[in-house]
Amino acid sequence: MAAARKMIVGNWKMFGTAPMLAEITAIAAAPAGNAKLAICPPFTLIERAARAAQGSALAIGAQDVHAADKGAHTGCISTAMLIDSGATLVIVGHSERRADNFETDAQVKAKATAAVTAGLEAIVCIGETEAQRDNGQTLTVIETQLAGSLPDAADRLVVAYEPVWAIGTGRTPTEPQVAEVHAAIRAHLEKRFGAPGAATPILYGGSVKPENAANLLGLPNVDGALVGGASLTAASFLAIAAAV
Repeated sequence: MAAARKMIVGNWKMFGTAPMLAEITAIAAAPAGNAKLAICPPFTLIERAARAAQGSALAIGAQDVHAADKGAHTGCISTAMLIDSGATLVIVGHSERRADNFETDAQVKAKATAAVTAGLEAIVCIGETEAQRDNGQTLTVIETQLAGSLPDAADRLVVAYEPVWAIGTGRTPTEPQVAEVHAAIRAHLEKRFGAPGAATPILYGGSVKPENAANLLGLPNVDGALVGGASLTAASFLAIAAAV
């Protein structure tokens, strides 16, 4: 069962200063069509991006959050802070944070749980490395990450499959490979959550661009895309949205 509307989410990563708010304004001004659009800029731009998108269908999100409500966590951001800044969703468990910041499945689950409890939509990222793919471990890795990273209910949950070896490399899995993993994710969600799991959006991420978006978004159980570099300009991001 697919989500009612395709969800196209831009992850700006560590890019973006004030001049790039013009891209937010341009995206917000464009018709959303059949897609649900969101941009996750760096923390420093969330409040200004939310103001730029005010009154439009464009949602603004964050790229990470701390699991605690508040406390002695220097440099971290809580769910309340995100909501106060105008964010309505948050990415957790991105492979770059799992690798660079050594985040575990348990930590990702704690963040996702905090996010959905606070009323944010949580996009939980999972994906295998190139070595794991080459060793035939993809579905085992995916199942393990799903089991350990997802909150205990499907409310406000989104899952994003991002093969690590396809992020920012220009490489994309074949369509049968994407379909196989998304089918496995859907089976896990349905078994674990029942009907809500059947309706949980599953996004594909990893070198999504205007040239391949239509084919990827047309695959079974691909309910949208998590877009990296191609989300940094309104032109390319909206071209991907148009593929819906």
